[in-house]
Amino acid sequence: MTAPVLRRATFGAFTMDVMDDGVALILFDRPPVNAVSIDVYEAIGAITDHVAASEDIRAIVLAAPPGARAWCGGADLHDFDGIDVAGRKARYDFINAQLPRFYQLDRPVIAAISGAAIGIGMILAALCDMRIAAEDAAFACPEIDYGLVAGGAGLFAHVNMPEAKIREMLFSGARFTARELESTGFFNYVLPVAEVLPRAMALARSIAGKSLPAIRARKVASARLEGMSWTEAYLDAQAFTAQLTTGSDGAEGVRAFLDHRPPRYEDR
Repeated sequence: MTAPVLRRATFGAFTMDVMDDGVALILFDRPPVNAVSIDVYEAIGAITDHVAASEDIRAIVLAAPPGARAWCGGADLHDFDGIDVAGRKARYDFINAQLPRFYQLDRPVIAAISGAAIGIGMILAALCDMRIAAEDAAFACPEIDYGLVAGGAGLFAHVNMPEAKIREMLFSGARFTARELESTGFFNYVLPVAEVLPRAMALARSIAGKSLPAIRARKVASARLEGMSWTEAYLDAQAFTAQLTTGSDGAEGVRAFLDHRPPRYEDR
């Protein structure tokens, strides 16, 4: 069952419903195939700013509306018609100012992938913290079919997809279903399409019930893992935990466990 909606906000092709349990459901709705134009990147930046400034958002689910032809059908090729080198570089500069901020957002994002994720769609999925996909949803990096180079290789490697499979996708441009890619570890769950959004919402609700300072610290620590050794990441997490003990929630979590009761977090 979905919690009551506290408020709704719109960012271009995205509609965000913030529930009273702290879960924000963001629907990407840009018919016919949820292609990504420069306006979509601008909206992603606006969503990032909005969530970062919000105290009532604890976990995010990114989904497409029921019946959408794709979760994200790739780049809007209309943006590239007649573009020159300078225009393409300017586009990349703008994109590169938005996507890293989305990745580093201090709230966890769950991708509820009910349909195809193509090109930038795969990258957008990889930028999320968790991915739940419909078993027959298609995934591909077709840039090589347009005489271009896909930009996601490093990101896919960062989420520990096998290098051989990454190269197969990048060199062939071939499509694979989520079920065919399940063994790569790219997904948390691969499910029948009707189960994707409910599972994502349930996972988001389980996260939203935690202390907000701990949620934010865990997300920041996870994003900072890149480039760290395991010992550096371990010490980094310890530093966050030490800082969290100055607030009330850390002590409350321990007390609640010892008292065999649910914690009553105050987000401090």
